[in-house]
Amino acid sequence: MGRLTNKHVLITGGGSGIGRTTAKVLSDEGAKVVVSDINIDAVTQTAEDIGNSVIAIKHDVTDDESWKDVLEFSETHLGKLNVLVNCAGIAALGNIEETTFEDWKKIHSVDLDSVFLGCKFALPIMSKYGNGSIVNISSISGIIAGHNLAAYNSAKAGVRHLTKSIALHCARKSYNIRCNSIHPAFINTSMLDDILVHDTRETGLVKLAQQVPLKTVGDTEDVAWAIVYLASDESKFMTGAEIILDGGLSAA
Repeated sequence: MGRLTNKHVLITGGGSGIGRTTAKVLSDEGAKVVVSDINIDAVTQTAEDIGNSVIAIKHDVTDDESWKDVLEFSETHLGKLNVLVNCAGIAALGNIEETTFEDWKKIHSVDLDSVFLGCKFALPIMSKYGNGSIVNISSISGIIAGHNLAAYNSAKAGVRHLTKSIALHCARKSYNIRCNSIHPAFINTSMLDDILVHDTRETGLVKLAQQVPLKTVGDTEDVAWAIVYLASDESKFMTGAEIILDGGLSAA
């Protein structure tokens, strides 16, 4: 307990899945937390369930003005801001021929543009306080491609390299802000519903697990604890890097 005392955190995508679990784990570890989501009812429920003065706000991560408002709100209500967790994201199946341009733009807007906007507008605020950390949730799909994940592969690979660029920029500017990415494989959240369209959820999870050397899909807590490490001072010498959470998938 207390690994994140004196950390003031904004977590996007906090209405469900990894974002929701992360908000609870970080709060339990002593962080002051704002959770945001496009679904205000879901993110409000997150804040109410966690307690510990976790604050919820509606947030369209694809909109620059929404980012400015949420970051100003977070700094005001937390007293400062030194951790940003870009967790909002969507997934969809589709090879290069099947993917419409509309779907391509939507996936990149939510999964990649949101990270660009969040980091761009957070840095002037976070740099005032130093000792900061940005954690961007990418995917193993940003490292290993799939024939039927054209847009998702592209967006998540973009997050990986953008993270490195931001890390180098922050180091060059002496902001004392680190930036790293996390690359999970299959995590048991509602996002898998977009992938498990041809099976029942139970059958689909079994099939996904068979692709993983550890023969299981991940839990949201697996990602949340990696975020704790990257948000804490325990990782003070780590920037421009990635944590891979894939059950051995990329080692096979």
